[in-house]
Amino acid sequence: MSQRAESAKSESRRGPLHRAHESLGAVFAPFGGWEMPLQYSGGGVVAEHTAVRESVGVFDVSHLGKATVAGPGAAAFVNSCLSNDLNRISAGKAQYTLCCTEEGGVVDDLIAYLVDEDRVFLVPNAANTTEVVRRLRAAAPAGISVTDQHEEFGVLAVQGPQSAAVLDAIGLPAELDYMAFTDARWRDTEVRVCRTGYTGEHGYELLPRWDDAPALWEALLAAAAEFGGRAGGLGARDTLRTEMGYALHGHELSTEISPLQGSAGWAVGWKKEAFWGRDALLAEKQAGATRKLRGLRALGRGVPRAEMVVRDTAGTEIGRTTSGGFSPTLKTGIALALLDTSAEVKPGAEVVVDVRGRALACEVVAPPFVESHVR
Repeated sequence: MSQRAESAKSESRRGPLHRAHESLGAVFAPFGGWEMPLQYSGGGVVAEHTAVRESVGVFDVSHLGKATVAGPGAAAFVNSCLSNDLNRISAGKAQYTLCCTEEGGVVDDLIAYLVDEDRVFLVPNAANTTEVVRRLRAAAPAGISVTDQHEEFGVLAVQGPQSAAVLDAIGLPAELDYMAFTDARWRDTEVRVCRTGYTGEHGYELLPRWDDAPALWEALLAAAAEFGGRAGGLGARDTLRTEMGYALHGHELSTEISPLQGSAGWAVGWKKEAFWGRDALLAEKQAGATRKLRGLRALGRGVPRAEMVVRDTAGTEIGRTTSGGFSPTLKTGIALALLDTSAEVKPGAEVVVDVRGRALACEVVAPPFVESHVR
């Protein structure tokens, strides 16, 4: 490990399950300011990925941020700030949304849980939580509070075709519509159960209190083992989300990559009267985005990675990859890439990725790369 990586690791925060991960032989890596399990002994990324696609995987994502916006009209206030339209959902539902800059870039993508008209629970990305909270606090009118609860709750993701059976086995409710949530009791503690996830499979995200997370983790792993499931680390989460074409902030979305460019325009309430970045995004929509997110599937041996040059078959540079790796499901290399719209490259076309000086032919595809089962 490099000196820089060692320094980053030493400065990283640790979640409530660090000792549990150590006991499973986890390999750790710094991510978003946290020391996180990358993979576990006895299988590795491919085995963990396959468990989610075929059975069930359990992930600790307690590094994710948590915040509550509360007070009279809190939902209306959040709706005037974040991109998606909270009026599209009802209490007890969650929504993917974006915190944008006035220039139309993306500060963060997050999930908003509509508790009621006076309370919204937010789950931002770990590294962006402080900035999202800061922006909301700065804009909040009198009577509305924005509380950072980053280390008050854990987040455990149960993902895969057997995920409902795992929840049933430990006595948590599983009969929820997609993007719905409910607060349940488990061993005399409260757990928020959400029909959400980041893998493309039927799944759930559970939010126990921080100190209750270890006991729930152990119960979930024991139940998952009965179905051939296992714990999964960040490596498998990345391969799973890349197969689905899901954005990772800092890669497919950023302050320099707008929702329209990153294929997240569906998470914008275009008819709303107000939200951060509205004027810039409407102008970009009218003019047309100058680049667009596409999927690339390798046609030969080779694995594209992030930040690799993409060229057309004539050799002209037309963009760069944003994420990439080996797809355990497809058994080939895949990538996401921002390509210039002026190149008019459509699904089915062939492009070339510069993989460390070697030309790798790839087919342009429209994600997801594999079938989604989230609904």
